[in-house]
Amino acid sequence: METPRFCKRPLAMLAAASLLPFVLLSTHAFAECERGDLDTIFCDENGDMVADRPSDESEWANPDTLIFAYTPVEDPAIYSDIWQPFIDHLSNVTERDVRFFAVQSNAAQVEAMRSGRLHIAGFSTGPTPFAVNLAGAVPFALMGSDDGQFGYTLQLFTHVDSDIERLEDLKGKRVAHTSPTSNSGNLAPRALLPELGITPEEDYDVVYSGSHDQSMLGVVARDYDAAPVASEVVERMAARSLYDEEDVRLIYESDRFPTTSYNYAHNLHPDLVEKIEEAFFTFDFIGTELGGEFEGVEKFIPINYKDNWQVIRTIQAANNVSYTPENLE
Repeated sequence: METPRFCKRPLAMLAAASLLPFVLLSTHAFAECERGDLDTIFCDENGDMVADRPSDESEWANPDTLIFAYTPVEDPAIYSDIWQPFIDHLSNVTERDVRFFAVQSNAAQVEAMRSGRLHIAGFSTGPTPFAVNLAGAVPFALMGSDDGQFGYTLQLFTHVDSDIERLEDLKGKRVAHTSPTSNSGNLAPRALLPELGITPEEDYDVVYSGSHDQSMLGVVARDYDAAPVASEVVERMAARSLYDEEDVRLIYESDRFPTTSYNYAHNLHPDLVEKIEEAFFTFDFIGTELGGEFEGVEKFIPINYKDNWQVIRTIQAANNVSYTPENLE
């Protein structure tokens, strides 16, 4: 079977794909090569932990229409509008038509890039290693400030009227984690909280809310006793008045993690990759809806997966995470 290659398909097919579970579209393997944790359809001969571009130039993808996707969010229509200034800039720099694809799940987003229907994507922190290893995603940028600072924290909230004042008060409670692959919403608390005397599943009951938004809204509604969430998400929710900050109490905050990674598919033509990177690193957030949505962000800054995702891989390893489609779902 041929290695999956990028092709142009109607957006209706992309939308339909978002409703399907992650599927492996090829069992073809390259000739024996170094690949680390990468799926067998990829190679990593230079040891940078991301998929190498195919050696056969005929397999380099150079589509006239580029499909861009941001992470799954509660209201995709809002983010389609917010991203439009960047989409226009990306289109101008690459001289291609660029279309925004609203994904419904992390699994659907990874599958879309693996199968060649998605060319550029922002993957959430926890799912990024899955995108790298299963879909051949190549992280190259993060949102950051002019001084190069970036990242977010794990914050653990409870309702302001609850009897939970400290982490130890979580014992016997019902705590909302977001999804199994989420870093701040699941994996980080499972790795970090036991060192502080609280072990998820043992000391408190874990329920999955499905998203950071739902976790916070559930805490406000007192559907959950508490919830670990990403600081950047709750800050944006508060800015849009989706909840009242006075209704919740912060009881724990971690050190900083990298935020959403921005990736291109590993088999894009190198000239196209150069233009994509140029578009990201020359985009001016000031005065745009994107800049207003991501407070404190002023530009995209260059990163690499091997170095900047080391802490995330460590957390996932502590949770015995392996990069398989089953674990992604």
